[in-house]
Amino acid sequence: MLFHSSKKPTELHIIHLNKMQDKQGEKLKHALDDGQKDSKKCGVLGKFCKKAKDKTKDKQENDDKHSSTKNVFLLDFDGDIKASAVDHLREEISVIISSAKAGDEVVLRLESAGGQVHAYGLASTQLARIKEAKLTLTICVDKVSASGGYMMACVADKIVATPFAIVGSIGVVSQMPNFYEFLKKHDIDVELFTAGQYKRTVTMFGKNDDDDRAKYQDDLNRIHELFKNHIKQYRPNLDIEKLATGEIWFGSDALDLGLVDELGTSDAYILKLMKTHDVFALHTRTKPTLAEKLGFEQMGVKVGNMAGQALSSFGEQLAKYNRP
Repeated sequence: MLFHSSKKPTELHIIHLNKMQDKQGEKLKHALDDGQKDSKKCGVLGKFCKKAKDKTKDKQENDDKHSSTKNVFLLDFDGDIKASAVDHLREEISVIISSAKAGDEVVLRLESAGGQVHAYGLASTQLARIKEAKLTLTICVDKVSASGGYMMACVADKIVATPFAIVGSIGVVSQMPNFYEFLKKHDIDVELFTAGQYKRTVTMFGKNDDDDRAKYQDDLNRIHELFKNHIKQYRPNLDIEKLATGEIWFGSDALDLGLVDELGTSDAYILKLMKTHDVFALHTRTKPTLAEKLGFEQMGVKVGNMAGQALSSFGEQLAKYNRP
């Protein structure tokens, strides 16, 4: 792949969903044929099978009338706190841009509760490449697209969410423990050296003063402003000051507020597209190493766990004889 390190080679799988649907339809058709043969024996079940077969036949004839003039590319993004899936997303987007034509549509099934600002900033910028290539971008949210997840979703031309999907959380949060008093109580001193007035503000091990906290809060406020400006760029009709409070909304309320454009599941939306378009699902995965294929890596993990358990047990037994 283009942008992956050679140390972690990847491979891309492309599935033509229309063909897969046809294969499954054929299986159902054969099952219905068998049911029709036994219709006299099956009674009501046989009549049901015949009706289902007729519907399948009508659908096939209806699909044959359509000529696909545009393609749809289906992607998935399951976001963790580091937005690690962006490594695969960038590859898939690059492949699509290099082969798609203007007017084609990209559908992203997005699930993320957010995470690191810079990571989700990169993910949303990758999605912006789709629109720059004159392709239509639709994002489907079945469960959650909040904070950094909504930072990605707002880039879309259309957001489809389920009625109980969680969206919003347009805010910034940061927290850290402080061990200063604990260290002071145990006469432990931590020395910190910096060059630059604001190279370090609040810290986990030193004493934080009001100036440190004020500067740190200013940094969070600046990130929040960037977040709001990002959303206004792609969804200018939103009342951003009203919505950028860090609150979350469910899909139904989000529709009324303009955070999403349509209610529905990703399944229904994709099936609807498949009636008139060729839909291709793209999935990138990291290739297993030779050690992984042979099972050595898993074996090493098991051996390491066994060794750790043995040492722990030995330590417990030894501790019995060293008690005061």
